[in-house]
Amino acid sequence: MNGVHDMGGLECFGPINPDPDEPMFHAEWERRVLAMTICMGATGEWNLDQGRFARESLPPIDYLSIGYYRIWLTALEHLLVQRNLVSRQEMRDGNSLRDSVELKRVLKASDIDKVLRAGAPVDRPATQSAQFCVGDSVRVENQHKTGHTRLPGYIKGHIGIVHKVHGCHVFPDANAQGTGENPQWLYNVQFKAQELWGESRKQAAHIHVDCWESYLSAGLRS
Repeated sequence: MNGVHDMGGLECFGPINPDPDEPMFHAEWERRVLAMTICMGATGEWNLDQGRFARESLPPIDYLSIGYYRIWLTALEHLLVQRNLVSRQEMRDGNSLRDSVELKRVLKASDIDKVLRAGAPVDRPATQSAQFCVGDSVRVENQHKTGHTRLPGYIKGHIGIVHKVHGCHVFPDANAQGTGENPQWLYNVQFKAQELWGESRKQAAHIHVDCWESYLSAGLRS
């Protein structure tokens, strides 16, 4: 979707000045939000891409002003209500007003370390040959989807070179809609800085972006 979350390549947001000593959490509630998000994601009530879509679907004024973990909390609340696991009144009152709902899975405290170390791989067996190879020139389709996508706006319509073929992976655009994983070939595409931002970029810089096959077509320029 086109939204304020897609900030890659945008100007006028000021310099990025990371604090090397910044703590992982600025308050205890942030730690708890991360824990709740991980534990509820492990239940299988929604998938990774649906969780991402919930966060990026927040109103722009909220997304830009409420802070990182408040975004996570607000999106989690939305998902819980959407799946009828919690009501808005229960969140306002801080009390359960009905019997608990049986979940598909439960992440137990004793299993957290094992589960997090194992991760959740999203590579899948290939069902057809890859359309592109390393070295191929590709053009990024100028797609404007209403749902979730991992296609950054700043590379749309631009030409790049396939740098690496990652194999087949879950297609997030479909997974976020609940229509299945629909695995596609995933490519790392290299773009010249001048291609993306014009000839004013004199330094020999390159940008690498992972792109699913349906984002791409054969390039027209060398």
